[in-house]
Amino acid sequence: MPELPEVETIANGLRQGGFGCPSILNRRIEGVRLFWERTLATPSPEEFHRRVIGQTITAVGRRGKYLLLTLMPDSLIFHLRMSGDLILEPVDAPIPLHHRLLLDLQGGIRLAFNDTRKFGRAWLVLDPGQVLNGLGPEPFDPVLTPVVFHDNLLRSHRQLKPLLLNQAFLAGLGNIYTDEALFLARLHPLTSSRDLSPLQAEVLLASIRQVLQEGIQHHGASIDWVYRGGDFQNHFRVYQRTGQPCQICSTPVQRTVVGQRATHYCPNCQNNPQKV
Repeated sequence: MPELPEVETIANGLRQGGFGCPSILNRRIEGVRLFWERTLATPSPEEFHRRVIGQTITAVGRRGKYLLLTLMPDSLIFHLRMSGDLILEPVDAPIPLHHRLLLDLQGGIRLAFNDTRKFGRAWLVLDPGQVLNGLGPEPFDPVLTPVVFHDNLLRSHRQLKPLLLNQAFLAGLGNIYTDEALFLARLHPLTSSRDLSPLQAEVLLASIRQVLQEGIQHHGASIDWVYRGGDFQNHFRVYQRTGQPCQICSTPVQRTVVGQRATHYCPNCQNNPQKV
C-alpha cells in the first residue's frame, strides 16, 4: 500500500508537474467520467458530476496517506489503498482497463484515478474534516515534539509495530517505513510503548522522520504496487530482506507476523523484550 512518501511523491508531481506532464494547479475541471461507481465514497455519482464540473484546483496536498485536491469551494480527497494511482495524460489518450475515474482538465489534459484492485476511494466534501479528522498527527509536525511523542506512547500502552501502523496515533506510516524506523531506532516490534524511556522515544521519532525523508528523496518504494519511478526499495535496511545479513551486525534478518502484518527485524540489534 502506498505510504506517506509515495503519496507525497504523487502530490509533488501533480503540484509541480512531472513525468512529462504540467502542473494541475489553477486548472478548471471541464468534464467527468466515472467507470466504477464504488470509487466514490461520497457523494452520489449524479451529485458528484453536478458539483465538481466548473471547479478549479487551487492546491494539492497530503494528509497521512490521503491525497487532497483543494477546489473552490469543495475538496476532493483520494485514498489509494492497495493499488491506486493518480496519472496525468492527454485528454484524448486511450482509456486503460483499470481507470476508474477521469477528470478532464482545462488545457487538454486529464487526471485519471487508476486502481487495479478497486479498493481506492474518492470523497468530494465541503469540509475535509469529514474524512480526515480521525487521523493522528503528521510525523513532521513541529508540534509533535519528543516530549509529546513520549507522552502519547505512554498513554497508548500497545506494542510498537501495531501502534505505529494505527493512523489515529500517527498519520502516514505503513509496513515498510515502520519496520525501517524500528530498526533504525534499535527497537523490537513487540516492545510495549509504555516501556520506552524519553531518550528512546526521541530516537524513535527521529528515526521515523529520517526514513520517511529518505523515502521522499527516493520518490517512494516500488514494492507490491503499480508505482512509477520510486527506488527506495534499493535502500531498505530490513524490509523484505529476510535471511540477508543485517547491515550493522551481519545477523540474518528475520521475518515474523505482528498484528497480522509481515514484520522484518534484526534479532541482534533489536532485542525482543519478551525474551530478556
